[in-house]
Amino acid sequence: MNEKVLLLNQDYSAIATCSLHKAFVLLYLQKAELIAEDQLNVLRTVRQTYPRPLVIRLHRYVRVPYKGISLTRQNIMRRDRNQCQYCGSTRNLTLDHLLPRSRGGQSTWYNLITACSRCNSRKGDRTPEEVEMKLRRKPFKPSLVSFLRDGIQDTDHAWMPFLAERVRA
Repeated sequence: MNEKVLLLNQDYSAIATCSLHKAFVLLYLQKAELIAEDQLNVLRTVRQTYPRPLVIRLHRYVRVPYKGISLTRQNIMRRDRNQCQYCGSTRNLTLDHLLPRSRGGQSTWYNLITACSRCNSRKGDRTPEEVEMKLRRKPFKPSLVSFLRDGIQDTDHAWMPFLAERVRA
């Protein structure tokens, strides 16, 4: 039971993923309702079968304090799809500061990128513009929804309607 299930708040906003086991417990205790189920697989007990959940929605609204995505090495590489942002390589990856730390560059979402060790060494203690190296994608701070949508390789198609970016008025 290592599969993931999308967990929605009462207002249908995505708040997290949870294990299949936790999702089943929430459904069994009637704390959540089944929104989307796997049509091909079921959960079996000795005496009964249950639908395998893909998306569940909590019955009560849960206030989730948004702390943002943590700035970690793993999350930066996940944001950059485990590719060097200069050449596209997926081998020998490191982190690179666009504005080097020796020049006052901070460790922020907008200054850190994934780079292979070869490109990182070539850039050295300079900015990409000084070495005439172009970025494949400008660094950004990911949202929770985009992290759930883009970060999970095996995102189920049933999740997609709930992982669309919401426009706030």
